[in-house]
Amino acid sequence: MLIAALPSGPLSANCYVIAPAPGGDCVIVDPGQEATGQVDKVLAEHELTPAAILLTHGHFDHVWSAAEIGDAHEVPVYLHEADHGLLEEPAAGVDAGFAAQLRMLLGPGPYPSPSDLRRVEDGDTLTSAGMEFVVEHTPGHTPGSVVYTVTPEDGIPVMFAGDLVFAGSIGRTDFPGGDAEAMNGSLTRSVLARPDDTRILPGHGPGTTVERERATNPYLRDIADRS
Repeated sequence: MLIAALPSGPLSANCYVIAPAPGGDCVIVDPGQEATGQVDKVLAEHELTPAAILLTHGHFDHVWSAAEIGDAHEVPVYLHEADHGLLEEPAAGVDAGFAAQLRMLLGPGPYPSPSDLRRVEDGDTLTSAGMEFVVEHTPGHTPGSVVYTVTPEDGIPVMFAGDLVFAGSIGRTDFPGGDAEAMNGSLTRSVLARPDDTRILPGHGPGTTVERERATNPYLRDIADRS
């Protein structure tokens, strides 16, 4: 399986391009700010054609280029319905101080939504580009946060975690729509309950594994100690 990680934008949000192999269809996860050029280079280098775009949540640094790329390639864009409003009003997902800066940075709007926007729900399986992505609803960072898991031929699951969990940390819950209790539940169900060898590809920073985070991530250790 081909997985290209493309940190993009001022916040270095990870965009991923996933394909069974070069020379066919692919899926794009979380194309955020300034992602279009990098995605185009990967598509050309590996002779890939987008089949779908999967969004882990609605924050601007993960979705900003979804409409541009989705409409250019005429592919569906998937996002949990609880976060659809963040596409139209990105500043609604951050605190008041950050919102003012964000409006200055992004301009007054209106902000484009993908022409073919579809919703995902917990337990869905999306089949695209010859791959199956299992959807888990993981509220806490945002109400509509989800993770997508695909299992390559080697049998080791790969989870595209968005801002649920990072190497050594977890997603913040102090933005509007954040919920610390819901986040703890999501981490328990969708990280701590997974096999140790599961690869975690987060929305920011380097990849990791469930085993490593179970052993070293202080937030996960605290949750495990309290359960």
